Amino acid sequence: MKVTAEKNEKVANMIFASIYPHYVSRLEKNGRTKEELHQVIEWLTGFDKNTLQILIEEKVTFRTFFEKANIHPNAHLIKGVICGYRIEEIEDEFELYRQCRYLDKLVDELAKGRKMEKIMRKEKK
Repeated sequence: MKVTAEKNEKVANMIFASIYPHYVSRLEKNGRTKEELHQVIEWLTGFDKNTLQILIEEKVTFRTFFEKANIHPNAHLIKGVICGYRIEEIEDEFELYRQCRYLDKLVDELAKGRKMEKIMRKEKK
């Protein structure tokens, strides 16, 4: 599927705090923990637990969430299909949408039982 400007805007304006509980509940149903979710979010964005809590309380949009983030240099290694979109094919003009899909993909992998060291990608040497 192709990302449209409208789809990008819709996701950009969603409130992170409204989606976060869905991440937590999905993971807990699959035997993973909120702490593991925080570990993955911190790897991707650089947000520690306290910063993440502040952003949730401030009800920031995904746009603000990812503007404040320090995206991990290995995030480009996150590949695959999530929500019908092949992450590596999302155009650069929709960087925010790609970043949202990065997070979705990491949560998906965590829920499916993938090991942490595989989720938090490293460059191959």
